Amino acid sequence: MSTTDDSYIAVKETKTSGLSARQKWWHILDNYKIGIIPLPFFLLAGVLILLDCLNGKLPGDIVVMVATLAFFGFACGEFGKRLPVVGKLGAAAICATFIPSAMVHYGLLPDVVVDSTVKFYKSTNILYLYICCIIVGSIMSMNRQVLIQGFMRIFVPMLCGEVVGMIAGMAMGTVLGLPPMQTFFFLILPIMAGGVGEGAIPLSMGYATILHMEQGVALGRILPIVMLGGLTAIVLAGVLNQLGKRYPHLTGEGQLMPSKKGQMGSGTDEFEGNPGVNALACGALLAILLYMVGMLGQKWIGLPAPVGMLFAAVLVKLANGVSPTIQHGSMTVYKFFRTAVTYPVLFAVGVAITPWQELINAFTLQNLLVIVTTVMALVGTGFYVGKKIGMHPIDVAIVSCCQSGQGGTGDVAILTSGNRMTLMPFAQIATRIGGAINVSVGLFVLAKFFS
Repeated sequence: MSTTDDSYIAVKETKTSGLSARQKWWHILDNYKIGIIPLPFFLLAGVLILLDCLNGKLPGDIVVMVATLAFFGFACGEFGKRLPVVGKLGAAAICATFIPSAMVHYGLLPDVVVDSTVKFYKSTNILYLYICCIIVGSIMSMNRQVLIQGFMRIFVPMLCGEVVGMIAGMAMGTVLGLPPMQTFFFLILPIMAGGVGEGAIPLSMGYATILHMEQGVALGRILPIVMLGGLTAIVLAGVLNQLGKRYPHLTGEGQLMPSKKGQMGSGTDEFEGNPGVNALACGALLAILLYMVGMLGQKWIGLPAPVGMLFAAVLVKLANGVSPTIQHGSMTVYKFFRTAVTYPVLFAVGVAITPWQELINAFTLQNLLVIVTTVMALVGTGFYVGKKIGMHPIDVAIVSCCQSGQGGTGDVAILTSGNRMTLMPFAQIATRIGGAINVSVGLFVLAKFFS
């Protein structure tokens, strides 16, 4: 069961009459929850955090921060989950990211919480631990044949989506009377650039050199567009998830490829029993070691570490490089991070690296129309092309959403909204590789024709 299925107060209809006081207490712990946190634990965490804040200092060590991020992350996710209508369209992921950002901007979050969260997020790189466990675990749980077919075919809808998305965005910009150069280089290209670190920052550096402008000015124009593109993608992923529930024949529920007989198979390897503690530890260590391999690749050839790790994990899977027991442990680690860590990580992202004011500044009608048109065309093309080449169209379309996300953080939010965290390896391809290609080609064209 995914995070989005768990993040509500579960109240089972069971009779409590005749139970002892101890059994009633256990019933409360097991059946009344905020996300995955039993309601009494949630309230206790809130009281303890409040006492630390009143003392003027919230310890930034991992013990206290785990409780803090869990408390605020699941609270924001719970709020989004319970919103009417939009609660089913990805509002939980949106709220877990953007409510903290707004609270920081308007001074509604205690300074000690903000300072400790920012310090913890930047010093631990917890997002990369999360991503490496999600990627490696999902790859190790995939069927080898499905994995091969998925990686071979996903580039077709990705490429078609980008071409159609760019054309649609340019057409909308022309209708609105925007200059073509502004529409493409400051609206469309940032959407598909692959996020902030791998997209917006390199673009701003290139624009500063080629167009002879301050990098800070360029980044200030690009960053809000990246965020709005990601927000649009999160909403669309939520819509696609609901579409899949209404039309089950269009989705593989997290799998890109149907089974050989044309029926929707799980696409995952079946493991027997429960993995032991050793298998869990080895699965976690495998993810960390493969990420370190990715870091070496980044140092030697410039390939982003998550992408290098992804390729290394695929090679290990295809070569049967680890035993089924360790693969089972890796899959269980993935399920733990997906269920227990997603909303806390999104809260930290919202506090530490999501500037609320820049997002608000970009909310102009012209920008929104171009952004929404571009992202919808990109995703719609992925849906159509995926269906035509024999893939599950909704799952392909959710991967296409990640082409306009905010890098790794955007992938987490989009896949959480779409309830398809198993697609993280393909999302990383769409974000990292697709973004790098777009930035490189875009800057080459800019330098060739406009410098």
